[in-house]
Amino acid sequence: MSYLDLERLAAIDAAAFQRRRPYPWVNPAGLLTAEGFAALQRTLPDLALFEPVIGKARKYGQQAHDRYTLEWRPGLALPRPWAEFVEEIRGDAYRAFLRRLLAGAPVALRLHWHYTPTGCSVSPHCDARRKLGSHIFYLNTEADWDPGWGGETLLLDDGGRLHSDSNPRFEDFDRIETPECLGNRSLIFQRQGNSWHGVREIRCPPDRLRKVFIVVFERRSLAGRLRQAFGPG
Repeated sequence: MSYLDLERLAAIDAAAFQRRRPYPWVNPAGLLTAEGFAALQRTLPDLALFEPVIGKARKYGQQAHDRYTLEWRPGLALPRPWAEFVEEIRGDAYRAFLRRLLAGAPVALRLHWHYTPTGCSVSPHCDARRKLGSHIFYLNTEADWDPGWGGETLLLDDGGRLHSDSNPRFEDFDRIETPECLGNRSLIFQRQGNSWHGVREIRCPPDRLRKVFIVVFERRSLAGRLRQAFGPG
């Protein structure tokens, strides 16, 4: 089974992505094949594998980003569809897509799942400078999630007024973009100095969770590039 729809990836216009404001982003539908998305949704990792990240202090006085998190690592026991999908994400075709989208920047990938319960939020923030961007795969559908509960990753336009090392509220931004987050949707955005984003407080029943799988693009060190080119030595 194939999980990534390579034709849809190829159809994303890199130049249009770079022109998007307030910073580069795109919210495509169907980047996963219908069969692949159904298999991944059906075999989501069990919550027992996750670690609670609750009340963790953040810089600049920002509110804690409370959630359950699972970091991918080699050897992590996953359902077969997820193991196969991770191999596709780590493969040549997806990396070539990222090089095209990010104008050839060499990247390292970090993969994790976030499950978020009711009452939690992601306060407005800009990602760490080591990051080049993120690809968020949304894993809830209308069958298990009511749009009224929230869960959208909001893209925030500060008009160039705010320092990234600060603690603004959602109300402090000039404009808010609200990408779609249900079904086979994903969000790709590039980190820049003003790449503010966040998730308002989720209001779902206690037996539901906002579920996402995130591919983080990070700057690859010179040492990492040399290892890839010449081997571990």
